[in-house]
Formats: sequence, C-alpha cells, structure tokens
Amino acid sequence: MEVSEVNKVAALARLSLDESAVADCQVHLGRILEYVRLLEEVDVTDTDPLPHPVPRQNVFREDQVRDSLPREAALSNACNTDGQFFLVPRILEEK
Repeated sequence: MEVSEVNKVAALARLSLDESAVADCQVHLGRILEYVRLLEEVDVTDTDPLPHPVPRQNVFREDQVRDSLPREAALSNACNTDGQFFLVPRILEEK
C-alpha cells in the first residue's frame, strides 16, 4: 500500500498520523489487503448469501411509560448548548 493511500485513509478516518505511524499503518493495511485478496480466491458459487452471520430474531416488548432524562443531565455532555437546547451547526440554507 502506498503512503499516499495510507494518508488518504487516515484523512477519511480523521486521524493525524506521524511518519512512523504511517509506516506502521502501511505495513498493517498491506497485510489486510493481502488477506482480502486471498479471500477473493475462495469458490462461493454454491453458497447462499447470508444477511447476517448468525440467526437473528426481533425481541418485542411492551411499551412502558417512563420518566424522561432531566434536561440538565441531557445537556451535561453537550459540546455546545444555550442552557436549554443543543446548539448544532446550520446545515441547511434559509430561503
């Protein structure tokens, strides 16, 4: 795997890597890609695709009315708040 590819993956993952970390990731990601290439050689023509690797089943429960989380507790870990609401960056333009 090329250094530029490692830097691209790091940027997509929002990681800041120094040169030694890039070199380590280059080795590790290269090994992962080699393994994936090996898996591509497996003959799966007679294998049915699975939506999930283990059987799953919905577990239904009755709805129960419970007390809401207090506003102070909900806002306690918020990055930005005005004391009453969460404040988030605007993503839609006003018309």
